Amino acid sequence: MSGKLPDRIIELTRLIDTRMSELEALKNKAIGEQRHMNEEERTQYKALMDDVTTYSAELDLEKEEINIRGKIGESRRDPILPSVDSRDMEQRKYPGLPAKELRFDTLGDQMLAIARASQSGGIVDRRLNRAITGMSETFPSDGGFLVQTDFSSELIRRVYEASPVVSRVRRIPVGANANGIKLNAVAESSRASSVWGGIIMYWLAEGGTKSPTLPQFRQMELTLKKVAGLWYATDELLQDATALSAVASDGFSEALDLELEDVIINGTGAGQPLGIMKSPALVTVAIEGGQLADTVVAENVIKMWANLYARSMPNAVWLISQSVLPQLMTMGVTVGVGGTPMWMPPSGLAGAPYGSLMGRPIYAIECCAKLGDLGDILLADLSQYILIEKGGPQFASSIHLSFTTDQTCFRAVYRCDGQPAWNTTLTPKDGSAATSPFVTLAARA
Repeated sequence: MSGKLPDRIIELTRLIDTRMSELEALKNKAIGEQRHMNEEERTQYKALMDDVTTYSAELDLEKEEINIRGKIGESRRDPILPSVDSRDMEQRKYPGLPAKELRFDTLGDQMLAIARASQSGGIVDRRLNRAITGMSETFPSDGGFLVQTDFSSELIRRVYEASPVVSRVRRIPVGANANGIKLNAVAESSRASSVWGGIIMYWLAEGGTKSPTLPQFRQMELTLKKVAGLWYATDELLQDATALSAVASDGFSEALDLELEDVIINGTGAGQPLGIMKSPALVTVAIEGGQLADTVVAENVIKMWANLYARSMPNAVWLISQSVLPQLMTMGVTVGVGGTPMWMPPSGLAGAPYGSLMGRPIYAIECCAKLGDLGDILLADLSQYILIEKGGPQFASSIHLSFTTDQTCFRAVYRCDGQPAWNTTLTPKDGSAATSPFVTLAARA
């Protein structure tokens, strides 16, 4: 592999990060001044986005070249091809059982079979369903093995049940012959004079002429992107299928849960889903005059609620950094010369604090920014976030990466993409402040 390639990848990554920072600064300037971007800023914004797209494409090519060079290096070794056992364990136990009905009892059993199939001269269990991603079946690294459907469903189900974020987004499966999806969405930024970007209702006298009006639509395009993780299993762990199954399912589920939460909240949209905090539909509420750094006051919460799109109020949740909790516990509303607690129960610290604000649940998650930073508290209707996915995770393994330490490396790959369904904020019919399903609080540095 050429020494220039890693340098080029570093440079492209730096360029992408720089452009994304400039994009964020442009958007934040307009938000801070409580206005939309002007024509010059929009032109600059588009140019920066074009740069990000170009650099991201080049980065993908560079990474693909490194991957190909790695495969070429592996192909120069004389392979000992794995063979297919015509009588796998289940067939030996149940000779009359059709091959299509042969199944693994646990995820650990299947992963042991994957490990055996990846070894030179190893045996490929007929129950393994190969998913080729390379040019041939000569080497295990050219492809992976699909996780058995029930195991895959259980892994993904655990992610969606555990996460207060991922469980609430709108999920759309992608079919076997597709690599993405295009969705038609309404192009609407204001309801001051029309609905859906152009529909106007008229009151007419008898015999009056109706004027035609048209809605405006835009197209959302989501293309599957790949997230991958590695974990290592010692030879001792590989000897215990039950323990391997627990470690693999727990580890992968928790890692994927955290990663999906992070991109739904903070994703850049470059090689990964677009997150809420990077969306042009995000409303950022200004801080109070004279507000101290690293604080959250009752007026912040009230104004955030007032900027939430009214129809999102029944579905919205509060997502906060755990470092925000002390602010909520001491937050109060001033009444005359006194005040009243806004979040604590009547019994004070002796009783359990309420788990909601404005009647909507509060969840402390790891992917919100720390107290005082932009994004430390987020009010979101997550049903307005779209996540596409394709099947379950795919697995491959290698004994070569950690041969000297008697470990087998398992790789899990999951394909998905996502973005908010809204691409702009919405000005209500009365012309008041813009609303959105996604509202956050400005930084209090």
